[in-house]
Amino acid sequence: MWQQGVSEYCKSCDRCQEANKSTGKRLGNAIKIQKPSRPWESVHIDWVTGLPPGGDRSYNSCLVIFDRLSKTPIFLPCHKDDKSMETALLIWNRVISWTFIFTNIIGDRDPKLTSALWKNIHQIFGTKLSFSTA
Repeated sequence: MWQQGVSEYCKSCDRCQEANKSTGKRLGNAIKIQKPSRPWESVHIDWVTGLPPGGDRSYNSCLVIFDRLSKTPIFLPCHKDDKSMETALLIWNRVISWTFIFTNIIGDRDPKLTSALWKNIHQIFGTKLSFSTA
């Protein structure tokens, strides 16, 4: 009876939970990302999914590319099931053709960004792909 009360109290106590050691996999050390020196040098890429189909091609997602220096976003309609090649072509045709080749891309661990195609693209252009944690 006494132990159960202590366990329940500890589970509900914020300080106890903060002090509790995590049993999950360690995430590693956070690395400070350098501030870019020119627009479109470093961008953040993410997808907004679950949108209602729209447009003449029934797009259901949006690829968001955000310039880290100027804070300018670019919104590109796309499909949730687009593969790495479609995503690369979309970025090449609609963004890189009128900006610069990015030196750094930050994104989550979406399979579109972790594929062999993207690794080859970064190797060819000498760019760096960094992954965010959330």
